[in-house]
Amino acid sequence: MDTDFARQQMVEQQVRAWDVLHPDVLRVLKDIPREQFVPNGYEPLAFADTEIPIGHGETMMTPTIEGRVLQALQPTPSDTVLEIGTGTGFLAACLRRLSAGVTSIDIHGDFLDSARANLEDSGIADVTLLKMDATRQLPQRQFDVIAVTGSIEKFDPRFVDALVPGGRLFIVVGAAPAMDARLVTRTGENDWHSESLFETVLTPLVNATQPPQFLF
Repeated sequence: MDTDFARQQMVEQQVRAWDVLHPDVLRVLKDIPREQFVPNGYEPLAFADTEIPIGHGETMMTPTIEGRVLQALQPTPSDTVLEIGTGTGFLAACLRRLSAGVTSIDIHGDFLDSARANLEDSGIADVTLLKMDATRQLPQRQFDVIAVTGSIEKFDPRFVDALVPGGRLFIVVGAAPAMDARLVTRTGENDWHSESLFETVLTPLVNATQPPQFLF
């Protein structure tokens, strides 16, 4: 397979066709070798518009969803980014190419190990990987951009609290078969604006569908 040609075709025929037109986003998706981020044995599907299983019942987002996430958030070279749900590290790599630095958290240690190797193999630096359950805690700092790669049933304002004023959050809220992909912008200390982007279905964040745990 001519992987460079296949990657270009993925962007032109799939991603661009779903109204992803931002030139920086298209450039990054063309440049970063997605085939190096899929699990072993799934390389032939690296450029297909399909979810790829990565373990623990989770999947890699489709290229079109990845493109829409990046276009909605539009990270700039001065932005700091938090990714919730590292997976294989591909979206973290894209976010890093567009921003000043990325912190990516995941509940699965083996995902972080494989993502670290994938990022190193692809020459992507300045991505901090942390083992953390986002439904329980978040890094103790604020970010310009937050990308949540799994869905949640109900919107969690803690994610807005982790944004600087003017920061942007991509998140998918709801339950299958129709979840709402949203761009949330923090407009003030206790205010935010939420824009519905499209309907989709993403695997829920681990523990996001469980009832709250109360400590006595």
